[in-house]
Amino acid sequence: MNKTKLALAALLTIASASAFSQAAAPAAPAPTPEWTITGNAGLFSDYRFRGISQTDKKPAFQGGFDVAHSSGLYIGNWNSNVDSSLYSGANIEMDFYAGFKGAVADTGVSYDIGAIYYYYPGSARNNAPGIDNKEIYVGASYGPVSAKVYVPIGDFFSAQRNFGGKSASGSFYVDLSAAYDLANVGAPGFGVVAHIGYQDLKGAAKLTDVSNGKLEDSYIDWKLGATYTFGNGFVAALSYIDTDIDVVNSAGSPTRKLTGATGVFSVSKSF
Repeated sequence: MNKTKLALAALLTIASASAFSQAAAPAAPAPTPEWTITGNAGLFSDYRFRGISQTDKKPAFQGGFDVAHSSGLYIGNWNSNVDSSLYSGANIEMDFYAGFKGAVADTGVSYDIGAIYYYYPGSARNNAPGIDNKEIYVGASYGPVSAKVYVPIGDFFSAQRNFGGKSASGSFYVDLSAAYDLANVGAPGFGVVAHIGYQDLKGAAKLTDVSNGKLEDSYIDWKLGATYTFGNGFVAALSYIDTDIDVVNSAGSPTRKLTGATGVFSVSKSF
């Protein structure tokens, strides 16, 4: 073999090795998007807010969206039908919120700080005072456990505006929750959730417990449930919910308790 053939063979060997190297190199990971938009929707057999039915124990369709920035900043909207007699003619609840999420160094602790506005369009019709609520919240989580405190800005759910008496400002709600993925113990798709909440009520926001006729300035609600996530992303959930207070809607169904032990079934999906 002459020198020309040797040089040509060497060049072909180098070119083949280079091509193989390029073909075998893993693809570069896609860059993390600066902004993300997600949505959610679900059908629920009852809408319980802090243990109290908002739909007179009837089904609810709920959904919303979130816009998040890689820095931790986020804004969002969530909506549900509600019982119109409970909200002075309004039949929908619209929540608007914004906040910031982050982590505390390498401790495994995450935090969430923000504000939420509860809006009930149509609740001011027929010269009614109208109902809304504004709250700030601060939360933290570690592993499967989380805690969050909600404090209203001003009159809590417009209680003083609608019922007179003292302002409901100063009320607060404490939420302790946990969620565990049972795939960790050999049950893929299944999960369990638990929650206990404490609602403190001030002024006109106090509730009458129909079981004893007393005006209560606080109550506790709790939930224990199970979830199953299907391969297509749908999540089915069944929860047991209860409170330590009996409340009715005097403007709607005065004999139907809006609290008490119940099971709530739901099917939802995030996209």
